[in-house]
Amino acid sequence: MKKSIFGLAFGVLALSGIQMTAQAAVNLEEGKVAFDTCRGCHSSPGYSNAYPTFYVPKVGGQRAAYIASALQAYKEQKRPHGTMKANANGLTDKTIENIAAYLEASKASPSASPADGDAVKGKELAQTCLGCHAEGPDAGPAIPRLAGQYGNYLVKAMKEYQSGKRNNALMQSMVKDLSDNDLTDLSAYFASLKGLVTAE
Repeated sequence: MKKSIFGLAFGVLALSGIQMTAQAAVNLEEGKVAFDTCRGCHSSPGYSNAYPTFYVPKVGGQRAAYIASALQAYKEQKRPHGTMKANANGLTDKTIENIAAYLEASKASPSASPADGDAVKGKELAQTCLGCHAEGPDAGPAIPRLAGQYGNYLVKAMKEYQSGKRNNALMQSMVKDLSDNDLTDLSAYFASLKGLVTAE
């Protein structure tokens, strides 16, 4: 009996140690400092890319695992955007983790975003997307949140999957048959939801 209790206690302590190590693995303050070079674009509400024209995406409140995977993809030159590739190029894995954790912890008030399209029609189209892109604890950690994102940015991202600029077989299969109107309506629905925020 004593051995069982000792074993259970040891297991609890070991698990606590793992959790404490995981928490210590990221530093939100260092992430905030590292994010300073990103603020010019990502902390300006409605800031627009010159060409092609789209609002720079909201990243506040985005899932850390997704932010980290996106930054790694830019760093490895696997995702299209010259400025983002340059900015991510010198980041260490630790810095990426810190930035991602800082952004996920952003506490600004969420708001809907402007978007063209018909959000009601978009809601119907979105039913096939919500298996992965749902809000709440059941969503996968590496699946990006879409709620509250700028509509024209979402259209841009989906067009990049259609063209192959973004390489993800599942996403490519999901959007390949969608028309331009479908993309606009779908993005209008997600933009109408409260979720992502402009990073502070």
